[in-house]
Amino acid sequence: MTATTLHSTALPTVTQKRVIVSEWFKLRSLRSTVFSLLAAVICTVGLGTLISALRANDIRTHGGFLPGPSFDPTAVTLRGVYLAQLAIGVLGVLMVTGEYSTGMIRATLSAVPRRLPVLWAKALVFAVVVFVTMGVASLIAFEAGAAFFAGAGIHIGLASPGAVRAILGAALYLTVIALLGVGLGFLVRNTAGAIATLFGVMFLLPPIVSALPPSLYADVYRFLPLMAGSQVMTTVRDTSLLAPWSGIGVFALYAVAAVAGGAVVLKRRDA
Repeated sequence: MTATTLHSTALPTVTQKRVIVSEWFKLRSLRSTVFSLLAAVICTVGLGTLISALRANDIRTHGGFLPGPSFDPTAVTLRGVYLAQLAIGVLGVLMVTGEYSTGMIRATLSAVPRRLPVLWAKALVFAVVVFVTMGVASLIAFEAGAAFFAGAGIHIGLASPGAVRAILGAALYLTVIALLGVGLGFLVRNTAGAIATLFGVMFLLPPIVSALPPSLYADVYRFLPLMAGSQVMTTVRDTSLLAPWSGIGVFALYAVAAVAGGAVVLKRRDA
């Protein structure tokens, strides 16, 4: 066989770009991707708009929850993000554990023997999809909610202090949730276990920490992922919690730790 023939039959070189393209096609082909992203968009826009409409109606007709120094209408319009994070986190886990449960991960790692490019590709593709999709959903939720608040005499818009940061922050918050799900998927390798860990970190730590002595509670509570990360979606500062960018930075560290742990497990353990 000639050198020319050998060259023409050689397999294409595995590059990070090609792995990213492969993971993009995988994500698009998953039925759970469409359903989970659609659920997250519906929660963000639908629930945020509904809550805004109810609050605006209460202010207009009954005088309840009258605006005060702590009232944050922008944060109200983005309330649906708190439910949307469940769909995003679960989808992040399924992106990884779905391959482990079906055995497809063996084929993936055979094609990409260095392994880590698979993790980077999954994380990057999913993060970009979530940031773009949920950024648009957050903007729609804000504008819809602002229209209802305008009817109650409360005017907010993109020019309002902190509004753009809160909208982008909502997309960034959900992106961190996505990366946390992907990292835990590689770390735990089991769908039920990874989802349980994700929910435990996000939702069970706050009530557990609330049992701490008052001298410790405030210092620990502000660094919990839910409390720290959610501050980027607000425009009225709660001085007992971290500042918006500091908070999302702390939250990102949880995702970095999960992804780093997943990378170690992926590199050292058999598929």
